[in-house]
Parts: sequence; C-alpha cells; structure tokens
Amino acid sequence: MRAAASPTTRYDQRRVGWLSVTQLITWGSVFYTFALLMEPVERELGLTRAQSSLAFSLALLAEGLLAYPVGRWIDRGHERAVMTGGSLVVALCLLAHSFVTSITQFYAVWLVLGAALSATLYSPVFAVVTRRYPHDFRRAIITLTFLGGLASTVFIPLSAWLIHALGWRHALWALAAIHLLVCVPVHARWLRGAPARALPAAAHGSGAAPAGLAHHLRSAPFLLLGVFVIIMMAITAALPAHMVSLLRENGLSELWVVAIPASIGIIQVLGRLLLYVFESRYDVHLANRLIPCLIPLGLAALLAGGGHGMAALVFVVLYGLGNGMLTIVKGTAIALYVSREHVASLNGALGLPQAAARAAAPLALGLLWSPAAGYTVGLWWLLGASVVAVAALLLAQRSSSRARAQPADSSSTPDEK
Repeated sequence: MRAAASPTTRYDQRRVGWLSVTQLITWGSVFYTFALLMEPVERELGLTRAQSSLAFSLALLAEGLLAYPVGRWIDRGHERAVMTGGSLVVALCLLAHSFVTSITQFYAVWLVLGAALSATLYSPVFAVVTRRYPHDFRRAIITLTFLGGLASTVFIPLSAWLIHALGWRHALWALAAIHLLVCVPVHARWLRGAPARALPAAAHGSGAAPAGLAHHLRSAPFLLLGVFVIIMMAITAALPAHMVSLLRENGLSELWVVAIPASIGIIQVLGRLLLYVFESRYDVHLANRLIPCLIPLGLAALLAGGGHGMAALVFVVLYGLGNGMLTIVKGTAIALYVSREHVASLNGALGLPQAAARAAAPLALGLLWSPAAGYTVGLWWLLGASVVAVAALLLAQRSSSRARAQPADSSSTPDEK
C-alpha cells in the first residue's frame, strides 16, 4: 500500500544518495558511453558517421515521446515499477547491443534504450523526490545532479578501459551487469512506499475546485516555463558540439582547446556544490532569476572579446557554472511555480519539444557558421534567444505570484506551499 503524501515527510539522505548512484551509472554507461562505441561499431557494421549518429537521435526522440506517459505513471504512484523496470530494460538493451550485426538491430536497440532512459534519467527521479520531499525537493535535486554531473568523469575512462580490455561487445556485458546488480535492486529497494496522489482540496470538504492537469497545461506559468526550458535546452545542446571549433576561432592554443571542454563537467559540478553548500542561505526565487543570466553573460563576453583568448576563458567559466546550476533551476521550476502534484506529467509534456530542440540546435548553429564570420552570427542568435528565455522565466515567476495572491480562485493557485 502506498503511503499518503505528507508535508512532514522526512528527508531521507540515504535514499537520495542511492538514487544519485543510479543516475551516475545510467548517464555514464549509456549517454556518455555512446561516443566511445561509435567508432568500433562503425568499423564492424560498416556504418558511416551519419548512420551511427542517427541511433543516438532515435534514442532522444523515443525518450521525448515517452516522457509524458512516464510522468503520468509516476504522478499516479507507480514510481517503483517505472524506474525498476526502466533499469531492467536498460540492462537488457545493453546486453542485446552486444549481439547486433546489422544497422536495423543497432537502431532498434537504441530506440528501446531511449524509451528506457525516459524512465531512469533526471526527469523521473526529479519527480520522485519532489513528491516524496515536498519541502526538501530542491536539496534532493541538487544532490542528484551533483553526483550525476560526475558521470562523464567516471564512465568515460571506465568504459574506454572496458572496451580496450574486453572489446566493445564484452564491455557492454559488464555495463549491463552493473545495471542488473546495482540500478535494478536500488530502485526496487529504495522506491517502496511511494506517496499516494494527493487528494484534491474539494475532497477534504473545502469546497474549492481542484486545479487539474489540463488547467496547468494551459496556464501562463507553465507555458512561459516551457519557453524558458526549451530555449535553454537548445542553447546548451548546440554549444558542446561546436565548442572545440569555437575555442579555436578565439585564438586558444590546442592544449587549451582540448583542456577547457574537458573541464566544463568539473565546473558544472562546482556550481552545483556551491548551491548545495549555500542552499539554506539564499532566496530560491532570487537564485532562479540570477542563475540563467550566466548563460547570456558568457555569450556576451565571448562576443565582446573579439576573438581574445581571455574572453573565451570567461565564457567557459560562466557557461560551465550556469549550465551546471541551470539543471537545478529547470528541474525545480515546474514544482515551484506551477504544480507539485502534477510535476512529473507537466515535465513530461515538455519532453518531446526538448528532444526536438536538442536534436535541431547543433545543426542550426552549424548552418549559421560561415568561413568569413565564423560563429559570430550564431552566437548573436544564441544570445538573443537566451535573453528571451530569461525574460520568460521572470514572467513565469510574476504570473505564479499573482495566482498565489488570489485565494478566492484556488483553481488557479499553484500548489507550491
């Protein structure tokens, strides 16, 4: 029987810690290991780079398509089945991947892996801790992203070593075993007793009409946050693919061109560590307004630098810190400004637009590049888009505040408090 959700639900540091371990494993063994598998798979199956890259795009598409139904299942209290089943499917897909002999099988495996990722990555686990810890969910999400941010640091060398020592097929056996021995039992053990869906206010005799999912999907705060999240997702997806070329254009030596992108992950984790340490000492709404501003400030510094190496360093630091902390802002904004009760479904509704943005943004930035101007035109477009995103977040906060200030119309009141 599922436990009823309660405002006094006690924060469980061990549960959050174990769920963070599964995030590290899933991000590392699937998301970041794909880049290491590309070349050996291409050689053995006779694929071009475009053909192999399509597999990852298919996974992102499947993840986006299933984000909404997965969110609905979690909102209905099925988090244990969703995440345990998702980890099991990831393990089986990694095992199946080791036996692929054709491009059709390769694509099929990554389509199903994408579906499994929709049930195991940040979106579902953020919803889980938001429902379980209504007053400490931001703290939990910071912890989850802190360890999840180390996934590339841990698994890129680990997966590379496994591929070198065992070959890519047997390396996948080892990664599948990690999921079976760690992720599946952790989700099965630590996601017991999911909180039941909260009863609407009218059920308690208040007479107020409950705000349903359909209402929230049409609300101004949700639509504005959708603009914010999708634009920021596009920007942070576009830049990594072009980072090396971008830094070369700004006159950095080859050593820095390689070292700086490699250090971004550490800078992101540093940003999350700062949030964790000072989490109880700042106004969360002020922090949510300031953190996204680091992205346009970094882009502005790069454009103002005119190709100077120091400007590129300032850009990377601001971008790394901003992107690291932006994950927490995006992960908590729906719960803070729209609805905590429907957080998984609402975040899931943004899954497909986010997947489309991630897929299209790197291509768009490449198309905006020219031999004469380099990335200048593209950077101006990204700067303008980032300003629009920040403005959308500010408007969402104001719209949510106005809704909370109207107690007589509880159907439009977000359930932040």
